[in-house]
Amino acid sequence: MPWLSIALEIDASQAEALSEALLEAGADSVAIEPAGARMRLSALIAADADGVALVAAAARAAALPPPEFSIARLEDEDWVRRSQAQFGPIHIAERLWIVPSWHTPPDPAAVVVRLDPGLAFGTGSHVSTRLVLQYLERNLQDGERVLDYGCGSGILAIVAGKLGAGEITATDIDPQALETTAANAAENGVALSLAAPEFLAPGTFDLVLANILAAPLIALEPLLAARTRAGGRVVLSGILESQAAEVAAAYARDFDVGLIAAAEGWALVGGQRK
Repeated sequence: MPWLSIALEIDASQAEALSEALLEAGADSVAIEPAGARMRLSALIAADADGVALVAAAARAAALPPPEFSIARLEDEDWVRRSQAQFGPIHIAERLWIVPSWHTPPDPAAVVVRLDPGLAFGTGSHVSTRLVLQYLERNLQDGERVLDYGCGSGILAIVAGKLGAGEITATDIDPQALETTAANAAENGVALSLAAPEFLAPGTFDLVLANILAAPLIALEPLLAARTRAGGRVVLSGILESQAAEVAAAYARDFDVGLIAAAEGWALVGGQRK
């Protein structure tokens, strides 16, 4: 069966909203990958679908101006070959690799997470995700209770499990993300609890992770603070360097917070619960 592939680039702050809108408008899948300081969206739709109308409807739903885009026809085998060529093993940190299922791990002694690109955001290729993963490799303590808020593909929760976390909980407002996280965790042999935010069990965590965007992170401060134990840590990503001070200021009431790391125009912000 042939498909149509829609490709476009958009500001990072708008990528998640447009991705969700494309899926709601009828796209079969949407992949989000970095393109410099912007994000590249690749949507797959049926060959008989109206790609122009679909993009226009998604832009309206996301309250965005119509973006420039291209449409290409793909046969099944072309799509699989192109997808697999695009995504190879990613060396995240000294010991940590993210490896798609069709590749052999480059280092047999490494900590390997098996993860294929899919509907949910988070393959490890974007710098905002890598900053969190590098932090986990350096700072996660054995047995710590971890909350991954806005789990997407589940990559943060899964890596935490691979690196020795204790009880792990993952949550997302998107049911597809919860399904994807469950499948990826099972593939990697990581046990975790999953729930939509409104159904999270009571309790606090040693480490709260959130790789979202600056505006929702600021709005989530009271909730994430309530989920972090006294002396515990919050680690926030999906933040442009220019937004780091604003995010840190929003968390300063409850945390000793600041810039942890930065790369390629993106920032990692976090600190200890007071």
